[in-house]
Amino acid sequence: MAPETGSHDFRCGFVAVVGRPNVGKSTLINALVGNKVSIVTAKPQTTRHRILAILQADNAQVLFVDTPGLHRSAGKAMNRLMNRTAASALADADLLLFVIEAGRWTEEDADVLGMIKESGVPAIAVLNKVDKLRRKDSLLQELATLAGAHSFLELVPVSASKGSGLEALQGLIVANLPVSGPLYPDTARTDRGPEFHAAETIREKLTLALHQELPYGLTVAIERYEEKDGKLTISAIIWVERDSQKGIVVGKSGGALKKIGRAARVELKEQLGKPVHLELWVKVRHNWADSEQDLKSLGFDLP
Repeated sequence: MAPETGSHDFRCGFVAVVGRPNVGKSTLINALVGNKVSIVTAKPQTTRHRILAILQADNAQVLFVDTPGLHRSAGKAMNRLMNRTAASALADADLLLFVIEAGRWTEEDADVLGMIKESGVPAIAVLNKVDKLRRKDSLLQELATLAGAHSFLELVPVSASKGSGLEALQGLIVANLPVSGPLYPDTARTDRGPEFHAAETIREKLTLALHQELPYGLTVAIERYEEKDGKLTISAIIWVERDSQKGIVVGKSGGALKKIGRAARVELKEQLGKPVHLELWVKVRHNWADSEQDLKSLGFDLP
């Protein structure tokens, strides 16, 4: 149970996890908090929203802000929105985790580092996916390069997927948070409600099933979320941008949609601990990803 607000040794603060797409930010947060708060796929730009994941420790409450990956390709309104969302989280944080993929530095990484420097917020550099390095001696060189690039509080090599280095990282995060009482109840795990997580679970299964055929042109909106007699009924609309995409999602004789619905229903049942009846429909809203009005109506936050 979290200590009283007036406790002098308790720490609490917002930690924005930033980096370019596909460096493992969501995987890292899920591993640190011990719960699947953010969906995870191997596709870039999986995270689209600002999601708060809460780590409850004996001496701290760490409020991780999972942000969309910052990227240069910002042609559509949704891409610009994700960049603004990430930048806003960066400005409001007490501490930043700059997540970099070990062995791979890109111009987008440099862009994120530039924003970190401009923000003036203290930062820890997290070198993720170190388990995939072929030459382990290159790790020291990479850490030295990072140390020369910015005055980071700490440089921490980890493997979020394997769980290595996370205990040390958690200790460093807590040590660099302000002394403060908890801001959320000690049972809270996220600031998002069950409907949001249901929509994200469905979108995760869509992304995993459709591979490269339809990577970013879809979103999910929950129409009905109702529990009765211990059974949960969820009705959701899968919105696509073009008529041709609808056929891809549905698949031959509805096979793709059935497979996606089955996978989402199994995970939701496991997460929620109750039977789930899931109804999915696919509808077209032309170019929704390039319209801020459509984005707002579909539940995207507009910072």
